Amino acid sequence: MKRFLLATAISMAAFSAQAEDTIRIAHVTAFTGALAPYAEQLDIGLNMGFEYATGGSMEIEGRPLLISRKDTQLDPARARALVEEAYGEDDAHIVIGPVSSGVALATLPLAEEYERIIMPEGVADAITGADWNRYVVRVGRNSSQDAVSNAVAIGGEGVCVSTIAQDYAFGRDGVSAYKEAMEKEGGKIVHEEYLPTDATDFTAAAQRLFDSLKDRTDCEEKYIFGIWAGSSNPLGRIQDLDPGRFGIKLATGGNILAALVGYADFPGMQGATYYYYESPENAINDWLVKEHFERHNAAPDFFTAQGFAQAMAITEAIRKSGGSTDTEDLITAFKGLVFDTPKGEMEIRAEDHQAMQDMYHFEIEVEERDDWFAGRTVTAGVPKLIRVIDRSEMDIPVRN
Repeated sequence: MKRFLLATAISMAAFSAQAEDTIRIAHVTAFTGALAPYAEQLDIGLNMGFEYATGGSMEIEGRPLLISRKDTQLDPARARALVEEAYGEDDAHIVIGPVSSGVALATLPLAEEYERIIMPEGVADAITGADWNRYVVRVGRNSSQDAVSNAVAIGGEGVCVSTIAQDYAFGRDGVSAYKEAMEKEGGKIVHEEYLPTDATDFTAAAQRLFDSLKDRTDCEEKYIFGIWAGSSNPLGRIQDLDPGRFGIKLATGGNILAALVGYADFPGMQGATYYYYESPENAINDWLVKEHFERHNAAPDFFTAQGFAQAMAITEAIRKSGGSTDTEDLITAFKGLVFDTPKGEMEIRAEDHQAMQDMYHFEIEVEERDDWFAGRTVTAGVPKLIRVIDRSEMDIPVRN
């Protein structure tokens, strides 16, 4: 009996030591709900990124990775409870997510309370701006990067733009940054239209947008620029109402592949995007594309690359800290961290922990694609690369 108890004690001690040695990461995001496709892409990319970064060992500096999934269901209160659970009960070193900007903003104070790293996946500028704290690190792009790259893509003297966006942080931050960037490029914003996130009727809004542009004589080029997330998109309805009769063109940023199917209605439309798998040329992206096709019989998507990049950043930060997951060591490691991703090199800005990164200026071409989705052929708007917009070309405001 004594031998059994001794063996059990040794076994429990070994298990405890092993658990203590793990690098514990909680992926807290919306695995159900309207943004579930984004969450699944992020999760696939996260795991593939760690696999690539660790050479398949899923260990960093000899310490095994332990990654858990927690579903926020797009509920801010539930998200807060799950982040508290991750920090307080699971003793997670890093929380990744949530993907919804509004939900992510609700969780940021918890990182400061528990003094642990959080890596939000939302886009709103406020995440690394007005609501930022020193425990926040964002590898995904922010609204300013979306907006400034799109302004660089179509902006210039004589360009007039009216905007349509969702009425919450993602949309309003995006328009604010876009307006500032467009004015720096020599263009101007003449009207801003905001609608509820669940809006489905865009006819009246489209008329207001047309009225804001159609009779202007000070504009050499006229655009309606959309900032929208989710399944319903106003640009299709606006296109149906024939903005071309007023000399108005449409513009918007990139999106996930499912949304790009709808871009088939907009041949020739230009914009800028965070990622499309055929745009980057580097060994990491080659590996991601090849492995994703082999495993999923489909192309890697917009957020797959983000999840992959998040894993690369975390791996490099822990290596830079000598294997430490102490919060202060990680904060020091993340500041100014330069690391490789499927998009190429990124750098985490020391002032606000925002990853600075290249973007891609595209023009839509309509093609039949049988390789985007497993077993399905679609007619889609393909974002053909015009040029890479280097991160040095974009003046991304430091909000803190």
